[in-house]
Amino acid sequence: MCIGENDVRISRVHGTITYQDGSWWLRNHGRLPIRVSNAVLLHTGSDPLPLAVGYTTLFLRGNRHREHLLEVLVSDGDGRAAQPRPSQMTVPPKRWRLTPEEHLTLTVLAQRYLAYDLQPLPLTRQQAAAELAELRPNETWTAKRVEHIVSRLRQRLSDAGVAGLRRDEVGEPVGLTLTVNLIWELVQSTTIVPMDLEWLELAGDNPGAELPPA
Repeated sequence: MCIGENDVRISRVHGTITYQDGSWWLRNHGRLPIRVSNAVLLHTGSDPLPLAVGYTTLFLRGNRHREHLLEVLVSDGDGRAAQPRPSQMTVPPKRWRLTPEEHLTLTVLAQRYLAYDLQPLPLTRQQAAAELAELRPNETWTAKRVEHIVSRLRQRLSDAGVAGLRRDEVGEPVGLTLTVNLIWELVQSTTIVPMDLEWLELAGDNPGAELPPA
């Protein structure tokens, strides 16, 4: 398959996918790394990467800020390939049910993501607690309370099957990884949305106002 035929940064044979020992394996032969959908970078000379059953997205960074994408489907052998369904209604994303406390806390933590910052990072627990204390002056907000709310929600979504929310899934050092993964899940599922920032502004003008239910 030809990818980036007019991009001089893409090698003529940049990668191969081969079947061996019951699995499909991705190997990099090009000069640039291949970024796999779970953020793994596969370099030339690295051991081949096994592809899991289902869809895997591969990215190649090219010339002039171009990024080439290839979606790979590994079938489980049941013979039921995905068929075009142009007449079917679009399935809405699975939104997670949050308590008002969780919705408010995660909106504050994730406000840079909702504001489309180019390099977003979560607020620190201390920063979030300070903002929440301004929004809810009659309540006691501390970094410890914010951490408890985030940890409880992360555990609930992990129990429901969301990956990357437990320490043993991401390895050390953990840093912000668990919080970032939680925020991305909530943003991509539209559980929290940019409109929530407007409610934060309204709450700032009217302390005690509630966010709409998530």
